[in-house]
Order: sequence, then C-alpha cells, then structure tokens
Amino acid sequence: MRFETKNVHFQEKLDSKEISKAKPIYQTSAFAFNDLDDMESFFSGEKSYMYTRVGNPNTDDLSKGVADLEGAEMGAASSSGISAILAGVLAVAKAGDHIIATEDLYGGTYQLFAKELPDFGIEVSFADFSDLQDVENNIKDNTVLIYTESITNPLLRIEDLEEVVNLAKKHSLKTMVDNTFATPYLIRPHEAGVDLVVHSATKYIGGHSDLSAGVVTGNTTLMKKVRGRITNLGSNLGPFDGWLGSRGLKTLSLRMERQSANAAALAASLAEDKNIEKVYYPKNVSARGNGAIVTIVLAENVDVHEFFRKLSWVKVVPTLAGVETSVTHPVGTSHRPVPEKTREKLGVTYSMVRISVGIEDKEDIIEVFKQALEG
Repeated sequence: MRFETKNVHFQEKLDSKEISKAKPIYQTSAFAFNDLDDMESFFSGEKSYMYTRVGNPNTDDLSKGVADLEGAEMGAASSSGISAILAGVLAVAKAGDHIIATEDLYGGTYQLFAKELPDFGIEVSFADFSDLQDVENNIKDNTVLIYTESITNPLLRIEDLEEVVNLAKKHSLKTMVDNTFATPYLIRPHEAGVDLVVHSATKYIGGHSDLSAGVVTGNTTLMKKVRGRITNLGSNLGPFDGWLGSRGLKTLSLRMERQSANAAALAASLAEDKNIEKVYYPKNVSARGNGAIVTIVLAENVDVHEFFRKLSWVKVVPTLAGVETSVTHPVGTSHRPVPEKTREKLGVTYSMVRISVGIEDKEDIIEVFKQALEG
C-alpha cells in the first residue's frame, strides 16, 4: 500500500462475531484468564496481553502504525516523547558509555542528556552536527550512540542523515534520530540506515493537542530492549492515550499536507516583512513539502511581549503541532533549560518566535501575523 493508504489502515482486524468499525478502548489494567494454564499461555506466547503496563491493544496499535509508516520492523509506545528518548538511549547505552548529541536540539532533550543521563553513569558530549568533523572529534573509545534530529528544534536545520549514518558505521556506533518535526510523511530516517527513530507523538502523530505520548521504532532486536525499558521503568502509555494517538495518526497525511502548504505561504510572506529580522524555514525536505514549523526573529523595533499580545486568535502555548496555529517563545519555554551561552552561540535569542502553523485558511494565518507585527 502507498503511504496515504497505510496511514489509514494500520490497525489489525478484530477476530470476533461482532466487529466494531472503530477499535474499542481496552480501558483495563489487566486481562482475565480462565485458570492458571490459561494464564501460562501468555508466557508461552499464545496470548498477547496480561497486564497493561506490559502491553495493551490500543498502545500496540499506535506503535505498529508509526512503525509501519517509518518502514520499521517494530515500534513501542511510551508515556511521552522524553520517556521514549530515554528508553531508546538505555536500550543502547549503559553506565560507563558515552553518547554524542547535536547541540541544536529540543531543550527538554538537552536537559535529559545534560542533567539526568550522567546520574545513570552515561557521559554526553554535544557537537556541531553541521560540521561532522566536530562530531568525529568527539568520538571516544566508549562512545556507543550518535543522536540528532531530522529537523532541529527551533532552528529547523535539516540533518544529513546519510552522512551521520556513514560516520556512525565507520566507528561501529548506533544512531538515533528524533523525527517529530518531519514525521514519516516527509522523512523516513530508517531508509538512510538510522537504527532508532523516536517521536513525541504528543505532536504531529496525535495531531490534536489532547494526549501525551512517545513512540520509538527500529529493528526487532533493538526494539525488544526498548520495550523492556519502557515496561520495567513503568513509562508505558495508557490505553485511552493510545486510542487517541491511533485515531489522530489516521489523518497525519491530510494534516501535514495542509499545514506544510500553509507554513510555506506564511514563511514567504514573513520574509518580506520589515518587522522580521530573519525567517527560518527549511528547503528541499521532501517532494511532499518542507514541514509545518516556521521560526522567526523579530526586528529590534518590535516589542516581543506586545507582539504576543496582538496575536488575536493564535494561541500562545509551550508546545506545537495541533491543528490550530500557535506560537511559543523558545527562550522562555522549550529552550529555557539550555545554558544562555549555548543559546547565544546557536542564535536562539529572546526575540525568536516559533510558529506552529495549523490547518486554517492560509490568508487568515498570514493576516493575523501581519496585524500583530503592525501592532
């Protein structure tokens, strides 16, 4: 099946006399058995479910759907994007190991890597991935993993995944890529040879700002380790959020097509506005489009606080990817944990605004930003 068809038909058909068109919500903490022999059938692999922390049809639907679209053998769903990243890292790295991450990444990931992983005994170095020589210079004898984002947050740099994979293979290292901004609609990192792909399914996978979830995909061997980490650390996804994620995933193609087109139109309009110092919007991401995020730097004459107040119906939020257009202030939210010197080096300044473009009429989106800038 082609991408758009797989996007809708990823759920397994139900095997019963009466079949619901929509997948039921298995809102249960555990599954019942007839007797001890029946319970033993779970451990022998004859039955799929016993306890929801270990597995549930709704969470499995979500992980399978994302894995199918990413072209991976297996997926695993977790309670958030950060818990998914942690599970992926811990499937590869242990105490005494070293990983290398791109320096221009999501602030929550930076905090996980800089503040939490060292307590697990895992050393982290941040490198400039626009210069892969800098990445290679950071490789040590105990390095096991290279981590980056397919489209970086919030600077929207497009990672050269094939070059990253080639470097990793040269040194026998694993690779892990956050594909949240691109989604498999635009980029499928496994096709470049990436070992693990992670999503904050809270964003475009779910698409409606009504759940918190993460998904990791990869080959069966690695994913069994990832799933084990999620189970044993108790970071599993609940059934209802799994059901919401699966429902949202079915419209990923439609949403990304519309949102990417709207973002391109908005970026082109803002590039000509005298009140904008700089517009970040990627080029040549995919034949399908260039993504739904536009990052801008306001000109010196624009009052940042007043700009946010003048945005009328556009919501000011600390997240992204809903069907409604929204904005956030990276310095004050997503990149607050990143040291000021690092932000300055990257160009993440107080006057930077990240725009998550929605599915509204593109002319209305352009107009609301024009009015806010004039105001």
